[in-house]
Amino acid sequence: MDWSALRLSLELAGWTLVLLLPVGILIGRWLARTEFRGRPLLQAICALPLVLPPTVVGYYLLTFMGARSPVGGLIDAWFGLSLVFSFPGLVLASLLVNLPFAILPVQRAFEAVSQELHDAAACCGMSPWRVFARVELPLAWPGVLSAAVLTFGHTLGEFGVVLMVGGNIPGETRTLSIAIFDRVQAFDPAAAGRMAALLLLISLVTVALGYGALDRRARRGAGQS
Repeated sequence: MDWSALRLSLELAGWTLVLLLPVGILIGRWLARTEFRGRPLLQAICALPLVLPPTVVGYYLLTFMGARSPVGGLIDAWFGLSLVFSFPGLVLASLLVNLPFAILPVQRAFEAVSQELHDAAACCGMSPWRVFARVELPLAWPGVLSAAVLTFGHTLGEFGVVLMVGGNIPGETRTLSIAIFDRVQAFDPAAAGRMAALLLLISLVTVALGYGALDRRARRGAGQS
């Protein structure tokens, strides 16, 4: 078992969730409540990672973050940090790839919150921030939880983009999915099977906990009604 790869996968999923979920909540809520001409195009851009092959996404990220690119060169010059074949680069790539998983469920959840509730709370003198925190966010919480589960689970199993951007550096960019691929390439099905089973178990537990939390919330809501 490659424990360093497991640790790296969990760290990557954790950082992606912590950094991306607040962004997903803000963008998802904004898309749900704002009408403008470019909205369909922005939604399409956010959903692109769902339909593009991971190698295509990885290629453009590699080009965008490379040392010869304006962004990669600027970060390297200012911070002495290379985004390619490094853990910070993996985190940045993971944030971009997981945008649809963090935004779309949240957007749909906020769209389901009645505008009349929002207007009634505003008429009662609540500030826009209090309306968001006390009225909208609790009602949209199932979508937020779904976004968190999908983001964490998808990051754990991501392969193509991780390999393109991070390569296969032990202890630095080799995640569990890359380690499984290595063991298959080395004709070691036993080790690959153990790691695959562990990844399957972690993913299953993550999704099951999410569904369990949603079920408990639904039962509490039914009991209160």
